[in-house]
Amino acid sequence: MSTEQTAVNLTITESAQNYLAELLAKQDDVIGVRVFITQPGTPKAETCIAYCRDGDLNDADIIRDYPKFKAYFDGRSVPFLDDGFIDYSSDRMGGQLTIKAPNARLPRVSEDSPLEDQINYVLYNEVNPSLAAHGGEVSLLEITEDKLAVLKFGGGCQGCGMVDVTLKEGVEKTLLEKVPGLSGVKDSTDHTNTDNAYFK
Repeated sequence: MSTEQTAVNLTITESAQNYLAELLAKQDDVIGVRVFITQPGTPKAETCIAYCRDGDLNDADIIRDYPKFKAYFDGRSVPFLDDGFIDYSSDRMGGQLTIKAPNARLPRVSEDSPLEDQINYVLYNEVNPSLAAHGGEVSLLEITEDKLAVLKFGGGCQGCGMVDVTLKEGVEKTLLEKVPGLSGVKDSTDHTNTDNAYFK
């Protein structure tokens, strides 16, 4: 568990801090708030804030002390929270908590970034835009121990007879070119399901 030494470039405004402190005061078993992003670095990324309990803690968490509470930032999410902010504005309906993380979907990747982030960056910014013309998309399922990216094809790519060509000629070539630490790619998709296939 890390404390302040690791920078978390996210602002929690004073009004948001006061609002969160009020909410926390009404709870019995919470130790602070937890800030995290689900599916960071992908178009499905969602920035979330939740009550944090003892069982939610993770060794990679980064802890920040605010005047009235502690915030626990999910270590994996921190690079994607850059330039983000949490704000609260009151209105006649009671008020609105706003969470913005402009880099949640588009990470700032470099050769030092985790392999997963580098692969997602290439898939969502270079590979998928070209597959979209055929109604297809590809996503990363996992990275094996021997640095093989296991990919899932969806949309028009699922069940497509040309998928082996797409995988080898397009996706694998692009990924190996752009992600130096990768050893290869593998397709996990069940291509016997041809419901949405572009080529049959």
